[in-house]
Amino acid sequence: MDSAFITIGMPIALVIIMMGLGFEVTLNDFKRVKENPRNVLIALFCQLVLLITIAFCLAKLFKLEPLLAVGLMILAASPGGSTANLFSYLFKGDIALNITLTAFNSVIAAFTLPLVATLSLTYFMQDSTVVGVQLDKLIQVFLLILVPLTVGMIIRAKKPNFARSMERFVKYFSVTFLVLICIGALFKEREHLADYFASVGAVCALFCAISLAIGYFIPRLFKMNEAQSRACAFEIGIHNSAVALTIAISVLGNTTIAIPAAVYSVIMIFFAFAVGLIFKYKDKCQKRLNYCTSTKSS
Repeated sequence: MDSAFITIGMPIALVIIMMGLGFEVTLNDFKRVKENPRNVLIALFCQLVLLITIAFCLAKLFKLEPLLAVGLMILAASPGGSTANLFSYLFKGDIALNITLTAFNSVIAAFTLPLVATLSLTYFMQDSTVVGVQLDKLIQVFLLILVPLTVGMIIRAKKPNFARSMERFVKYFSVTFLVLICIGALFKEREHLADYFASVGAVCALFCAISLAIGYFIPRLFKMNEAQSRACAFEIGIHNSAVALTIAISVLGNTTIAIPAAVYSVIMIFFAFAVGLIFKYKDKCQKRLNYCTSTKSS
């Protein structure tokens, strides 16, 4: 990939994507947590603690090479986004809860993502000098996430009509950017692509499946309703791969670290649709059950 695109284009693209997330967030989304803080805390615990722990265990279990292990950890620490909200809308999740979780997770990720990146690099790269941990790079991650998100929220508060009109553009831009950067990362590593898919493909698929399962079943275990559990499943199971890719390539300057995010971005779409179809089938069965019950009672 062209160096100007990596050093200038990708950070600008990430700024636009994070600002787009800010366009979707209002102060009411943060205030809504007062209504039912337990649901938000459960979902954030799954996202910020369980998933990162699971990613670490998978990296160790499958003995991923250090750079791929770091990439998996950064992916696990990346927030959700508009794609999760879209799937939640399509398959009858609680959209308000999705937006609230996106709001909190995006802000928290500005702090946790640099921390996870630092710890992962220190742990997995301890015997290598391929990637160095630099304070200015970690500050760059923080600024690239938090500042545009805050600006987007301010614009949404001051110019709500403009923010709403820009949401669709940012969503299309995010998808296009994600596709292009995935193709670029995979093309640059094409000589090792088969080896990478063999080593990280199964891990990414397993991580995606576990993320979606945790996102649904743990909320159900804590008595969340069906719509809330579906919202958590998509919010926890669908990561913002564009954020992980940009940090790997532009900030850390390594395309190998980007491979897990690139592979995951393809896998998660199929897995999310599969889960959505299961939800559809469940709704259909519930309707039949309700119909049979009402028929018998009458």
